[in-house]
Amino acid sequence: MSIKVGIYGYGNLGRGVECALRQNPDMELVAVFTRRDPSTVKTVFDDTVVASVDEAERYVDCIDVMVLCGGSATDLPEQTPAMARLFNVVDSFDTHAAIPQHFAAVDAAATATGHTALISVGWDPGLFSLNRVLAEAILPAGAGYTFWGKGVSQGHSDAVRRIEGVLDARQYTIPVPAALEAVRRGDQPSLTTRQKHTRECFVVAKEGADLARIEREIVTMPHYFDEYDTTVHFISAEEMNREHSGIPHGGRVIRTGKTGREQESTQVMEFGLTLDSNPEFTASVLVAYARAAVRLHREGAVGCKTVLDVPPAYLSALEGDTLRRTML
Repeated sequence: MSIKVGIYGYGNLGRGVECALRQNPDMELVAVFTRRDPSTVKTVFDDTVVASVDEAERYVDCIDVMVLCGGSATDLPEQTPAMARLFNVVDSFDTHAAIPQHFAAVDAAATATGHTALISVGWDPGLFSLNRVLAEAILPAGAGYTFWGKGVSQGHSDAVRRIEGVLDARQYTIPVPAALEAVRRGDQPSLTTRQKHTRECFVVAKEGADLARIEREIVTMPHYFDEYDTTVHFISAEEMNREHSGIPHGGRVIRTGKTGREQESTQVMEFGLTLDSNPEFTASVLVAYARAAVRLHREGAVGCKTVLDVPPAYLSALEGDTLRRTML
């Protein structure tokens, strides 16, 4: 029996989910829900149904899980609890420091109506979180590191675009090679934020804009750039479209530890991603966990969960005997 899915929000991530569902024969897209006029929304596939978010409640009996594709800053803190009262849900909330508060709000909503919710599903938080827990459990006498990039940070790019005089911008997060090499050697260095990553900005400015002021506002921006060595390049709109139209990303979770009677052996665990499209990969993770959310719900699980609570077998469309025969 196919799992019936709704998509709530239709930007880059929503389009990625629409595509990912086509690769999973056990899953079926019921509708995309948008805050825009549905008649103006062009979907990837012509047969995709588009409806207003105001119509979502009418679909409670024909959607098994709603995949929420809004932003973490303002959308998901409101949308996930609201939808968890109506559906089983999965979201990609990625503001790490606010996850405990988001979990509590979603848990209350889902528990009150008997639904299952999975939050903070993606690659970080998400797959990287799993690997941090796994590596620390296996190598307790060690040190863990997370490196991001080289890739486009959509949130940081948006922050630059909000500066007066900026027409467009892309910001790349780049690991410092020396730091990455030291960690991979097992040196267990103590690294500051500045020592782990650099930031590189490509900016299209309005004609006549004060470039020195824009650069100064970027490199001193609190919480975004002030703790990093940041390079700013001013380029044309044509170069931006030609060289920086994609949304690549990736990163590494690395843990180094010591084992043996005298801790004489150095062990290194590394999990890495190199992504052509950050939103398309995140969408693929969301779809796998949407399957898991439905399975958990069918077993009677209620309330909010994270990737740390989900058995890996629940992500797969394969049955247990097939997994044991082909994957173990």
